[in-house]
Amino acid sequence: MMTPKSRSSPASTLSTASAQPLPYGEPDPSRRNNLALITSFVHHHGFLSRAQLTRMTGLNRSTVGTLIGQLGAVGLVYETPPSGGAHVGRPSPDVHPSPSTAALAVNPEIDAVTIGLVSLGGKVQKKIRFATDRIPTAREAVNIAAAVIEGMRTELETSYRITGIGMAVPGLVNGADGVVRHAPHLGWRDEPVASMLSQATGYACQAANDASMAAEAELIFGAGDRAGRENLIYLNGGASGIGGGVICNGLLLRGTSGFAGELGHSFVRTDGGTCHCGATGCLETEVAQSRLFDLAGLSGGDAAQLEEALTKNSTAEVAEEVARQLNYLGIALRNAVNIFNPEAIVLDGFLGVLHSLSPGTLENQLLSQALDGPASQVRIYRAELGTDLMMLGAAELAFTQFLANPLSIGALPVPATHTHAPSRR
Repeated sequence: MMTPKSRSSPASTLSTASAQPLPYGEPDPSRRNNLALITSFVHHHGFLSRAQLTRMTGLNRSTVGTLIGQLGAVGLVYETPPSGGAHVGRPSPDVHPSPSTAALAVNPEIDAVTIGLVSLGGKVQKKIRFATDRIPTAREAVNIAAAVIEGMRTELETSYRITGIGMAVPGLVNGADGVVRHAPHLGWRDEPVASMLSQATGYACQAANDASMAAEAELIFGAGDRAGRENLIYLNGGASGIGGGVICNGLLLRGTSGFAGELGHSFVRTDGGTCHCGATGCLETEVAQSRLFDLAGLSGGDAAQLEEALTKNSTAEVAEEVARQLNYLGIALRNAVNIFNPEAIVLDGFLGVLHSLSPGTLENQLLSQALDGPASQVRIYRAELGTDLMMLGAAELAFTQFLANPLSIGALPVPATHTHAPSRR
């Protein structure tokens, strides 16, 4: 059932609770860049010691200490005693991102709208999945998100400084204006969802393709970070089809309008069926979650439930369908490997399930069909961030402006206190 339109509530782009002047005044451009560098490192790594920040930034120890003090004075970071056992010489405190700074994340799908609250450091503080009984229109998705955010308003304005809203949409989204040009599975065309949600909530909003945002999240927080890779291809399979993102030298490949990475529409079969996009033989017409759910005897669920059901129901029919889908997925990956020469391929959703059900199949297909050089260099990984992935990706979109100028968010009226440190990623 769809929710009624929520009332609009005024809220500043970054916070309504940030009225105090900055303790150090407005920094000069050089200092602002250094503050941005330290904030980004701490945010993306979970926490780092002062010594690590000194090495990573190339700044001297005294400068790093001054910058951390400035960020701490406005409640953006806090320090704890050094972790990791015994230390030689002067101990170096650990610097943590404050959970009081956060972003809102929204991910509309064909059967639900999910809204999340993600704090600095990439921690999902809250996630609400609002199921719908039919595919929501753009206006309905915005109304649902706005109503949920309105329900959180008191908590947001008293406990957090919100940097904005990031919206991850399964479709072609113009990154410059947040207009969804075409989301085939949702049936959306030319929908200005970013401005619609901003007007409905009062928070600045940006929108982008969901798989592209997920690729960045995996690079920063997940499998890409673990593998130390800066050139990777991310593919996600779910109810809304297959989406992808390409990371080149640590940067998301966006294209002219932010449409790059639509690997779900790679051509894989000459006599294939007609896709939602209007073409024939697309990857997502041949590799589909719905067929696997039918074989598993499930009417719905997530990737973990699908994997468990298919493992228990390991019939010849299941094996045949898994092999068929992996064959077409391998064709798409062969083309992508030859074109982009990635170090890693990260598979998420039901694509990760396919890979786990037949280990080595995709690797062997790449080695036998892709060019020798690129094929020998790439490794296939399963995504690590699970159901938090889209929330982290969307939130990263909303953190972008803040990370470029951290002190623009101002000071908390009452600094948050912390009694323990989160575990290191």
